[in-house]
Amino acid sequence: MCETPPMTSETITAESAGTWHLGDLPVRRVGFGAMRLTGSAAFHLGTPSDRARSLAVLRRAVELGVNHIDTAAFYFSSLRSANELINSALAPYADDLVIATKVGPYRDWSGEWGTSARPEDLRAHVEENLRQLGRDHLDVVYLRRMRQDSVAEHFGALAELRAAGLIRHLGLSGVEPRHLAEAQAIAPVMSVQNRYGLGFHDPATDALLAQCRAQGIAFVPFYAIAGEAGPRGAGTAHEEEVRAVARAHGASSAQVRIAWTLHQGPHVLAVPGTGNPDHLAENVAAGALRLTGADLARLDGARTG
Repeated sequence: MCETPPMTSETITAESAGTWHLGDLPVRRVGFGAMRLTGSAAFHLGTPSDRARSLAVLRRAVELGVNHIDTAAFYFSSLRSANELINSALAPYADDLVIATKVGPYRDWSGEWGTSARPEDLRAHVEENLRQLGRDHLDVVYLRRMRQDSVAEHFGALAELRAAGLIRHLGLSGVEPRHLAEAQAIAPVMSVQNRYGLGFHDPATDALLAQCRAQGIAFVPFYAIAGEAGPRGAGTAHEEEVRAVARAHGASSAQVRIAWTLHQGPHVLAVPGTGNPDHLAENVAAGALRLTGADLARLDGARTG
Protein backbone atom coordinates (compact mmCIF):
# COMPACT_ATOMS: atom_id res chain seq x y z
CA MET A 1 0.00 0.00 0.00
CA CYS A 2 1.37 3.43 -0.96
CA GLU A 3 1.64 5.97 1.80
CA THR A 4 0.61 9.56 1.26
CA PRO A 5 3.71 11.75 1.24
CA PRO A 6 3.93 14.33 4.04
CA MET A 7 2.92 17.89 3.29
CA THR A 8 5.85 20.24 2.71
CA SER A 9 6.21 23.86 1.65
CA GLU A 10 6.58 22.63 -1.92
CA THR A 11 3.28 20.71 -1.86
CA ILE A 12 1.04 23.14 0.07
CA THR A 13 -0.86 25.49 -2.24
CA ALA A 14 -2.58 28.82 -1.71
CA GLU A 15 -5.92 27.01 -1.56
CA SER A 16 -5.11 26.04 2.04
CA ALA A 17 -5.62 29.64 3.15
CA GLY A 18 -9.21 29.83 1.93
CA THR A 19 -10.86 32.40 -0.32
CA TRP A 20 -12.28 35.91 -0.10
CA HIS A 21 -14.11 37.94 -2.74
CA LEU A 22 -13.01 41.34 -3.95
CA GLY A 23 -16.40 42.28 -5.25
CA ASP A 24 -17.11 39.61 -7.86
CA LEU A 25 -13.49 38.41 -7.94
CA PRO A 26 -12.63 35.40 -5.76
CA VAL A 27 -9.04 35.46 -4.50
CA ARG A 28 -7.08 33.11 -2.29
CA ARG A 29 -6.15 34.68 1.01
CA VAL A 30 -2.43 34.24 0.45
CA GLY A 31 -1.35 36.26 -2.55
CA PHE A 32 1.90 37.73 -3.78
CA GLY A 33 3.40 41.21 -3.43
CA ALA A 34 5.56 42.23 -6.39
CA MET A 35 7.61 44.97 -4.71
CA ARG A 36 10.69 42.85 -3.95
CA LEU A 37 10.93 41.40 -7.45
CA THR A 38 12.89 44.41 -8.65
CA GLY A 39 15.78 44.54 -6.19
CA SER A 40 17.57 42.76 -3.38
CA ALA A 41 16.30 45.04 -0.64
CA ALA A 42 13.15 46.65 -2.00
CA PHE A 43 11.79 48.10 -5.19
CA HIS A 44 14.02 51.19 -5.08
CA LEU A 45 16.97 49.90 -3.04
CA GLY A 46 19.83 47.46 -3.49
CA THR A 47 21.06 45.47 -6.45
CA PRO A 48 18.63 44.90 -9.36
CA SER A 49 17.13 41.44 -9.27
CA ASP A 50 18.05 38.56 -11.54
CA ARG A 51 15.46 38.74 -14.30
CA ALA A 52 15.18 35.01 -14.95
CA ARG A 53 14.77 34.30 -11.24
CA SER A 54 12.06 36.95 -10.86
CA LEU A 55 10.13 35.53 -13.81
CA ALA A 56 10.45 32.03 -12.35
CA VAL A 57 9.13 33.21 -8.97
CA LEU A 58 6.03 34.71 -10.59
CA ARG A 59 5.32 31.57 -12.59
CA ARG A 60 5.86 29.40 -9.54
CA ALA A 61 3.48 31.55 -7.51
CA VAL A 62 0.70 30.83 -10.00
CA GLU A 63 1.61 27.14 -10.01
CA LEU A 64 1.18 27.17 -6.22
CA GLY A 65 -2.35 28.51 -6.61
CA VAL A 66 -1.75 32.21 -6.03
CA ASN A 67 -4.32 34.23 -7.97
CA HIS A 68 -3.91 37.66 -6.33
CA ILE A 69 -0.88 39.79 -7.18
CA ASP A 70 -0.26 43.23 -5.70
CA THR A 71 1.88 45.65 -7.74
CA ALA A 72 2.35 49.28 -8.81
CA ALA A 73 3.93 51.19 -11.67
CA PHE A 74 6.27 52.84 -9.15
CA TYR A 75 7.74 49.45 -8.22
CA PHE A 76 10.91 49.69 -10.28
CA SER A 77 14.66 49.73 -9.81
CA SER A 78 17.44 50.76 -12.18
CA LEU A 79 16.92 47.69 -14.41
CA ARG A 80 13.64 46.10 -13.35
CA SER A 81 9.94 46.98 -13.45
CA ALA A 82 7.53 44.83 -11.45
CA ASN A 83 4.72 45.37 -13.93
CA GLU A 84 6.92 44.45 -16.89
CA LEU A 85 8.06 41.28 -15.11
CA ILE A 86 4.44 40.32 -14.39
CA ASN A 87 3.47 40.91 -18.01
CA SER A 88 6.43 38.92 -19.36
CA ALA A 89 5.96 36.02 -16.94
CA LEU A 90 2.20 35.62 -16.89
CA ALA A 91 0.58 37.07 -20.03
CA PRO A 92 -1.71 35.93 -21.48
CA TYR A 93 -3.25 36.03 -18.03
CA ALA A 94 -5.35 33.26 -16.52
CA ASP A 95 -9.02 34.14 -16.23
CA ASP A 96 -8.95 33.87 -12.43
CA LEU A 97 -5.81 35.97 -11.89
CA VAL A 98 -6.53 39.24 -10.06
CA ILE A 99 -3.91 41.98 -10.34
CA ALA A 100 -4.22 44.90 -7.94
CA THR A 101 -2.22 48.07 -8.38
CA LYS A 102 -2.03 51.42 -6.66
CA VAL A 103 -1.73 55.05 -7.69
CA GLY A 104 -1.02 58.29 -5.87
CA PRO A 105 2.74 58.28 -5.19
CA TYR A 106 4.98 59.39 -8.03
CA ARG A 107 8.58 58.60 -8.99
CA ASP A 108 10.42 60.19 -11.89
CA TRP A 109 12.57 58.33 -14.44
CA SER A 110 15.58 58.44 -12.08
CA GLY A 111 13.62 56.83 -9.26
CA GLU A 112 13.30 59.96 -7.14
CA TRP A 113 10.00 60.50 -5.38
CA GLY A 114 8.02 63.46 -6.60
CA THR A 115 5.05 65.19 -5.10
CA SER A 116 1.81 63.28 -4.73
CA ALA A 117 -0.28 63.03 -7.86
CA ARG A 118 -3.04 65.55 -8.32
CA PRO A 119 -6.53 64.22 -9.07
CA GLU A 120 -6.16 65.16 -12.74
CA ASP A 121 -2.93 63.11 -12.92
CA LEU A 122 -4.52 59.82 -11.93
CA ARG A 123 -5.81 58.88 -15.38
CA ALA A 124 -2.24 58.93 -16.71
CA HIS A 125 -1.14 56.77 -13.75
CA VAL A 126 -3.89 54.26 -14.45
CA GLU A 127 -3.08 54.20 -18.16
CA GLU A 128 0.61 53.62 -17.42
CA ASN A 129 -0.29 50.56 -15.33
CA LEU A 130 -2.51 49.34 -18.15
CA ARG A 131 0.29 49.77 -20.68
CA GLN A 132 2.93 48.06 -18.56
CA LEU A 133 0.68 45.14 -17.64
CA GLY A 134 -0.76 44.79 -21.15
CA ARG A 135 -4.37 44.94 -20.05
CA ASP A 136 -7.47 46.84 -21.14
CA HIS A 137 -8.71 47.27 -17.57
CA LEU A 138 -7.33 46.99 -14.04
CA ASP A 139 -8.97 44.57 -11.60
CA VAL A 140 -8.36 46.61 -8.44
CA VAL A 141 -6.84 50.07 -8.06
CA TYR A 142 -5.94 51.47 -4.66
CA LEU A 143 -5.69 55.17 -4.00
CA ARG A 144 -2.60 55.50 -1.81
CA ARG A 145 -3.20 58.52 0.40
CA MET A 146 -0.15 60.74 0.58
CA ARG A 147 -0.73 62.93 3.65
CA GLN A 148 -3.71 64.76 2.16
CA ASP A 149 -6.44 65.36 4.71
CA SER A 150 -9.27 64.46 2.35
CA VAL A 151 -9.38 61.70 -0.27
CA ALA A 152 -12.58 62.91 -1.92
CA GLU A 153 -11.12 64.58 -5.04
CA HIS A 154 -8.59 61.84 -5.76
CA PHE A 155 -11.05 59.01 -5.11
CA GLY A 156 -13.67 60.80 -7.19
CA ALA A 157 -11.25 60.89 -10.12
CA LEU A 158 -10.73 57.12 -9.83
CA ALA A 159 -14.49 56.59 -9.56
CA GLU A 160 -14.86 58.33 -12.94
CA LEU A 161 -12.29 55.94 -14.44
CA ARG A 162 -14.20 53.04 -12.95
CA ALA A 163 -17.40 54.30 -14.58
CA ALA A 164 -15.48 54.54 -17.87
CA GLY A 165 -14.52 50.85 -17.63
CA LEU A 166 -10.78 51.27 -17.01
CA ILE A 167 -11.06 49.97 -13.43
CA ARG A 168 -13.19 47.15 -12.07
CA HIS A 169 -12.95 47.76 -8.32
CA LEU A 170 -11.55 50.49 -6.07
CA GLY A 171 -9.59 50.39 -2.84
CA LEU A 172 -7.82 52.69 -0.40
CA SER A 173 -4.34 52.56 1.10
CA GLY A 174 -2.70 54.36 3.99
CA VAL A 175 -5.96 55.70 5.38
CA GLU A 176 -7.85 56.23 8.62
CA PRO A 177 -11.44 55.14 9.32
CA ARG A 178 -12.76 58.59 8.38
CA HIS A 179 -11.25 58.30 4.91
CA LEU A 180 -13.07 55.04 4.28
CA ALA A 181 -16.40 56.67 5.08
CA GLU A 182 -15.51 59.65 2.89
CA ALA A 183 -14.70 57.42 -0.09
CA GLN A 184 -17.78 55.24 0.37
CA ALA A 185 -19.97 58.29 -0.12
CA ILE A 186 -18.51 58.46 -3.65
CA ALA A 187 -18.16 54.84 -4.81
CA PRO A 188 -17.93 51.31 -3.34
CA VAL A 189 -14.65 50.40 -1.62
CA MET A 190 -13.73 46.72 -2.01
CA SER A 191 -10.43 46.67 -0.16
CA VAL A 192 -8.22 48.62 2.23
CA GLN A 193 -4.45 48.28 2.31
CA ASN A 194 -2.59 49.61 5.36
CA ARG A 195 0.62 48.83 7.18
CA TYR A 196 -0.22 46.19 9.76
CA GLY A 197 1.39 43.24 11.50
CA LEU A 198 2.75 41.78 14.69
CA GLY A 199 5.62 44.24 14.73
CA PHE A 200 3.58 47.36 14.00
CA HIS A 201 0.84 48.42 16.40
CA ASP A 202 -1.34 51.39 15.47
CA PRO A 203 -4.71 51.74 17.27
CA ALA A 204 -6.21 53.66 14.32
CA THR A 205 -5.40 50.79 11.97
CA ASP A 206 -6.81 48.30 14.48
CA ALA A 207 -10.04 50.30 14.38
CA LEU A 208 -9.97 50.29 10.58
CA LEU A 209 -9.47 46.52 10.55
CA ALA A 210 -12.59 46.14 12.69
CA GLN A 211 -14.53 48.55 10.49
CA CYS A 212 -13.63 46.51 7.41
CA ARG A 213 -14.60 43.28 9.17
CA ALA A 214 -18.03 44.68 10.06
CA GLN A 215 -18.66 45.82 6.49
CA GLY A 216 -17.23 42.80 4.67
CA ILE A 217 -14.39 44.80 3.11
CA ALA A 218 -11.07 43.08 2.43
CA PHE A 219 -8.14 44.25 4.53
CA VAL A 220 -4.72 43.74 2.94
CA PRO A 221 -1.76 44.49 5.23
CA PHE A 222 1.61 45.48 3.83
CA TYR A 223 4.87 44.82 5.69
CA ALA A 224 3.06 42.07 7.62
CA ILE A 225 6.34 40.15 7.93
CA ALA A 226 8.67 43.14 8.06
CA GLY A 227 6.75 44.99 10.75
CA GLU A 228 8.91 47.75 12.17
CA ALA A 229 11.66 47.05 9.61
CA GLY A 230 9.47 48.11 6.68
CA PRO A 231 11.27 47.96 3.31
CA ARG A 232 14.53 46.89 4.96
CA GLY A 233 13.37 43.29 5.39
CA ALA A 234 11.98 40.90 7.98
CA GLY A 235 11.23 42.43 11.36
CA THR A 236 12.42 41.18 14.74
CA ALA A 237 9.82 42.64 17.09
CA HIS A 238 8.51 40.05 19.58
CA GLU A 239 10.88 37.51 18.04
CA GLU A 240 11.17 35.47 21.24
CA GLU A 241 7.42 34.81 21.31
CA VAL A 242 7.26 34.29 17.56
CA ARG A 243 10.06 31.72 17.64
CA ALA A 244 8.44 29.84 20.50
CA VAL A 245 5.21 29.49 18.52
CA ALA A 246 7.19 28.59 15.39
CA ARG A 247 9.04 25.80 17.20
CA ALA A 248 5.77 24.33 18.44
CA HIS A 249 4.49 24.07 14.87
CA GLY A 250 7.73 23.25 13.06
CA ALA A 251 7.36 26.51 11.18
CA SER A 252 9.48 29.58 10.50
CA SER A 253 9.10 32.98 12.13
CA ALA A 254 7.90 34.47 8.83
CA GLN A 255 5.21 31.79 8.56
CA VAL A 256 3.98 32.55 12.07
CA ARG A 257 3.77 36.26 11.26
CA ILE A 258 1.76 35.55 8.10
CA ALA A 259 -0.49 33.07 9.93
CA TRP A 260 -1.13 35.56 12.75
CA THR A 261 -2.16 38.11 10.14
CA LEU A 262 -4.60 35.70 8.48
CA HIS A 263 -6.07 34.82 11.88
CA GLN A 264 -7.27 38.42 12.32
CA GLY A 265 -10.35 37.65 10.26
CA PRO A 266 -11.56 35.90 7.10
CA HIS A 267 -11.50 39.26 5.31
CA VAL A 268 -7.74 39.67 5.86
CA LEU A 269 -5.55 38.87 2.85
CA ALA A 270 -1.79 38.43 2.93
CA VAL A 271 0.43 39.54 0.02
CA PRO A 272 3.98 38.70 1.18
CA GLY A 273 6.62 39.54 -1.37
CA THR A 274 9.89 37.86 -2.23
CA GLY A 275 12.28 37.28 -5.08
CA ASN A 276 13.39 33.95 -3.59
CA PRO A 277 11.61 30.78 -4.79
CA ASP A 278 12.19 29.00 -1.47
CA HIS A 279 10.73 31.89 0.49
CA LEU A 280 7.78 31.95 -1.92
CA ALA A 281 6.87 28.34 -1.16
CA GLU A 282 7.30 29.00 2.57
CA ASN A 283 5.04 32.06 2.43
CA VAL A 284 2.30 30.20 0.56
CA ALA A 285 2.52 27.27 3.00
CA ALA A 286 1.88 29.68 5.88
CA GLY A 287 -1.75 29.68 4.77
CA ALA A 288 -2.05 26.13 6.11
CA LEU A 289 -0.68 27.02 9.56
CA ARG A 290 -3.46 26.99 12.16
CA LEU A 291 -2.51 28.80 15.35
CA THR A 292 -4.12 27.76 18.61
CA GLY A 293 -5.95 30.04 20.99
CA ALA A 294 -2.92 29.90 23.29
CA ASP A 295 -0.63 30.84 20.40
CA LEU A 296 -2.75 33.85 19.52
CA ALA A 297 -3.00 34.96 23.14
CA ARG A 298 0.78 34.81 23.48
CA LEU A 299 1.39 36.77 20.30
CA ASP A 300 -1.37 39.31 20.97
CA GLY A 301 -0.02 39.89 24.45
CA ALA A 302 3.45 40.58 23.11
CA ARG A 303 2.08 42.98 20.52
CA THR A 304 -0.02 45.06 22.85
CA GLY A 305 2.01 44.67 26.03
